[in-house]
Amino acid sequence: MAEEEKTEEVPQKSSGGGKGLMIALIAVVVILLLAVIGGGYFMYSQGMFNGAQQTQIQEVEESQEEEESSKASYTADFKDIVLNITKNSGRNALMKLSFTIKSKEETIEARSVENAAEIMDAVISIISTKTAEELRTLGGKEILKEEMIIAINDILNENINEDNEDASIKDGIEKLFFVNFVIK
Repeated sequence: MAEEEKTEEVPQKSSGGGKGLMIALIAVVVILLLAVIGGGYFMYSQGMFNGAQQTQIQEVEESQEEEESSKASYTADFKDIVLNITKNSGRNALMKLSFTIKSKEETIEARSVENAAEIMDAVISIISTKTAEELRTLGGKEILKEEMIIAINDILNENINEDNEDASIKDGIEKLFFVNFVIK
């Protein structure tokens, strides 16, 4: 008899715990269902299920592409410049440099060729003030780029007559990219 009582008590405890688990499970399902319905309503109210939203997105993408094409950029290349630079130890090192300048100005390549000697002189002067150790760091390269952009813009700006329409191309160099930068 004692064994029968024990077996009767065990099922009563597990069925009571099962009811609590079942209620918690139903509550979780109801909460998830409400979240899905709420999210669907929000998306519907924002117009995500109609074609108008897609049309607006396409129009924005097309306008961005038109802006990018209207802001066309032009480049000029300076290739294989070999320079002597010093190390902190006082010894010389060789540097090979190639770079590209980027501008919105259509005539940048022709103007760069016309002023190539002056531009090369400015680049050599700037780099000769640097040591190899400075130029090997990322910060040193960024400073060099900024100094070169300023110097090249100054050279190209000298040829612009303030009274004519060329004044709009003043400070035309936007960016400078190192294509080849080797120090040995």
